[in-house]
Amino acid sequence: MFAEEEIEALALGIRWVADRADGALGAAAQNALAKIAVVLPLDLRDRMDASALLVGPGEPIVGDGVDLAVVRRAIRGERKLFIAYRDRDGAASERIVWPFALGFFDRLRVLVAWCELRGAIRHFRADRIVSVTALEARYPRRRQALLKEWREAEGIPAR
Repeated sequence: MFAEEEIEALALGIRWVADRADGALGAAAQNALAKIAVVLPLDLRDRMDASALLVGPGEPIVGDGVDLAVVRRAIRGERKLFIAYRDRDGAASERIVWPFALGFFDRLRVLVAWCELRGAIRHFRADRIVSVTALEARYPRRRQALLKEWREAEGIPAR
């Protein structure tokens, strides 16, 4: 069974996702919290419901350009994506990318992917992705290997 602090941590994290992630992921978070609550003993469920740990309002989230559920499915399936993208100056480009991570920040989301055009890992703001098409082709490297390489390059410790 979960300890009280573990339940608080789960509830706080899930509430943050429900409030700050895209719509589909937010709804999934709320469903997960409801399922956790159902299996908890009554006293722990009451404590979770009465938790004093709150998710405060953040700055408005920049709208995503595309449905991030498509991106998440491509990441899970290690499938390539075709994206149309506009950089900060509005210049348009089309890319085939190997998506392997999606970062959720306070105001925006960032796709981390190997870009075939640049031959390197690139970061794409989700609000600047104009369109996304999931391709049938799998990318030739494992997602975990790409993630490890990116973390090492960025100095981000593995968790």
